[in-house]
Amino acid sequence: MKESRIGGLKQISFLLILGFIFLFPRITPAQTVFENSLKAKMDSIVSQNGDYKFFNQALLPNNSVQSIMTPSGWGGGNSTYIFGVLGGVFPAMYTDPQKADLIGVVGVSGGNPVKYVNASVSLNVTRVSELRDLSANIILSRQIFKGSSISVGGLQLFASPAVSDAPDPTFYIAYSHAAQSVRSRTAGYSGLGYTIGYGTGRFLYKSPQDTLTGKGKYGTGFFANISYEIFRQVNLNAEWSGMNLGFSSGVRPLRSSPLTIGFGVYNLTKYSGDRIQFIASLGLPIVLGRRLENKRQKADRLIKDKNRIRDDRTPPNFRGGENGLIMRN
Repeated sequence: MKESRIGGLKQISFLLILGFIFLFPRITPAQTVFENSLKAKMDSIVSQNGDYKFFNQALLPNNSVQSIMTPSGWGGGNSTYIFGVLGGVFPAMYTDPQKADLIGVVGVSGGNPVKYVNASVSLNVTRVSELRDLSANIILSRQIFKGSSISVGGLQLFASPAVSDAPDPTFYIAYSHAAQSVRSRTAGYSGLGYTIGYGTGRFLYKSPQDTLTGKGKYGTGFFANISYEIFRQVNLNAEWSGMNLGFSSGVRPLRSSPLTIGFGVYNLTKYSGDRIQFIASLGLPIVLGRRLENKRQKADRLIKDKNRIRDDRTPPNFRGGENGLIMRN
């Protein structure tokens, strides 16, 4: 019995030591020397080619507009920035004579979504020409595993029933994924991404005009979008808003500028609304202070600086349409 216990303890000790070595391989001198020499050699080769990539680092969604009518599961990156977005449709639904419908958004985003949570708070101005009909957006996001993120939020909150034509707030949850097998033409980003989600308010309730014209009171509540990069910094998108179908394109016209442009066509079915609409958006972020960096990002930046590669000044994951810019039904 005693010998059996001793044998069992030896086996357990051996497994613990073996597991410790695998979990912390750098404590073994021979392996450390080998790994360091191999890493130095690979870094030297990659540095000479001027193309430094972390093959085990998750690809993020590219920074062109990926959706206009639907939110994203991605929040801002690990930087703090203020942003402004202006969007509009023509013609507005159920208007005679036909006229445009505009909405402006200004806000701030901050917090690390990888380690903690990212928060975006913004203010909507629905009647842009009059600077009235105000409401607020609050969005929280968190990256959950490689290439994926979720967000929960409230859009167009605290709207005045006396002024707004749609005073009901919208609450939603969304999941987004950036395909890891489809690389963007910009290093470190994915060329294919999608979002699925569910929401109340503008995703679920149709406008009073829809109800009066016999289209029903409720939409599906479920929304989705898919985006594919057809050219460098140019995306082609398809969206279901919970009410209707639309197609759009997102463009970053200047590689070194954070300016984002989106345009598209919506309300292509007869499920809601009374006409097809053309939509456009313009977004601009301004970074506040120095970007917070983890070890990989710092090494990436140093390599880029060494090889004189101009770094992208756009905050990670800012695409111009995900911060609450949802047009009225």
